[in-house]
This record gives sequence, C-alpha cells and structure tokens, in this order.
Amino acid sequence: MNDLAEAFAKAARLIDAADSLIICTGAGMGIDSGLPDFRGPGGFWKVYAALGQVKLRFEEIASPATFKIRPTLAWGFYGHRLNLYRSTQPHAGFRMLKDIADSLPHRGFVFTSNVDAQFQKAGFPESMVVECHGTIHFLQCLEQCSDGIWPADGFEPVIDEESCRIVSDMPRCINCGALARPAILMFNDGDWAEGRTRLQSARFSQWRSRAERPVVVEIGAGSSIATVRHFSHSQEAPIIRINPTEYQVPRSTDVGIPTGALDGVSGIVAALAELD
Repeated sequence: MNDLAEAFAKAARLIDAADSLIICTGAGMGIDSGLPDFRGPGGFWKVYAALGQVKLRFEEIASPATFKIRPTLAWGFYGHRLNLYRSTQPHAGFRMLKDIADSLPHRGFVFTSNVDAQFQKAGFPESMVVECHGTIHFLQCLEQCSDGIWPADGFEPVIDEESCRIVSDMPRCINCGALARPAILMFNDGDWAEGRTRLQSARFSQWRSRAERPVVVEIGAGSSIATVRHFSHSQEAPIIRINPTEYQVPRSTDVGIPTGALDGVSGIVAALAELD
C-alpha cells in the first residue's frame, strides 16, 4: 500500500470511529469548482488584471477604506465576485462530505472562512454552517448606521471587467441610504456587522456539546491566514488535513493528505467503502 492509499485508509478509520464530522475549509475548497485562490499578488492579479496594472493588492482592495475612497473600484471587485459565486456550482466533493456527515449519529457542522455560500448551495442546512468571515450574499451599511444586515438578492451588479469597475447602481443602505458594502470581515475592518456569524457560532457550540467523538476534516486551509487552522486545533479531535502543499499534521493520531479537495474527499469515500 502506498503512502497516499494508507493516508486515505487511516482517514476512513478515523471517520468510522467518529460520531460526527466537523468540516473546516479555506479557499482551497472551491478550486475544483473553478473558483480562484488569491494566493499572492501574482495569482490575484491574474484574475483581476486591472488591479495588477495599478499594483493594488488583495489586502488593499478588500478593505472598508477602499469603499470610501474608490467605491466604484471596490464594488467592481466585490460585484464581480458576487456574480461569480452566484453562477458557480459546488463540485462533487461537497455532496460527498454531506453524505459522510449524514451517515454519522450527530451528522456534521461546517466552519468555513469562505464567503461564497457554496456549502448551502450544495445542500448543507443554513443552521449547520459557521461563516467565520461573513458572507458576500448579505450587505451592511458602510457608515454603520446600525448593526443590521440584509440579503443582497435584489442587487445585480454590472461590471466592466477591463477596468474592474461597477457601471450599474451601487447598493444603498436600506435604513439611511448611505453606500452599502458586503457583510464580510475585510482587512483593517473594525466595522464588520458580525451578528449573523455570532449566531452561527452559538449554534455550533450547542451542537458541539452533544458530539462526543468528532473528527475534523480540514480542507484547503493554509497557514498565512490561519483562522480555520486555529479552529481545527481548538476542537481537540483527530484532524484529517487535505491540502496539496501544507498537509503536515501536528500529531501522529492525525492524518495529512497531500491532494486537492475533490481528490481528497473522493479518496476518503473510496476508503470508507472498503471498510463495509
């Protein structure tokens, strides 16, 4: 048995002994669905060439300050992402994870730093997802007139992709009429309306108190922004880490699988079938 096959077999054994699944994901989860991974300026500027021409980095465009000083550019970037996420279909690995979770006594819960709502689109209940950085599918007031957020359902941005600027009307706060922004935790962001995520986290805590033997399946979460990794480690449960480059694990009881998301989940499913 080669190293990868042994890793899949060990992951299957961990899941077979568990009563629940904690699914923790970063940007790498969406790559097999065709979504970009903004690792470094090079990859980011490849997707948003107009921002590369002015040397504007991801950390700069993804900031509340940019909505105030360059609103059409900020909404050009986020409007494009909103359209992209709305049109993207989750890859088969999402459904495989749901099937695994549904086979366990306490099923599963998702903790993700992704703002695309791909898990909900794949059939995961809204009540079983924590979006720790918020979601692009909700809006909030840029001027913080309240802590309220509202769905972006009626907002249909038209983007000039060559300039990365919005050419349609920008969304406005439903309370005061000021410019709206995505309800996402950005860089240098002290104004994020995090109430929805706090509620999601409270639901997770209630669920976690019932799950006695969980196993963490962490997918596509790197160490540069380590929110998801920290959460994985905080669960004090076995970790199955699927990551093509940063797959190393802290304990001998954990398992690292050096593949992308879809290949990793598919390999685990095949190994679980071997146990039957």
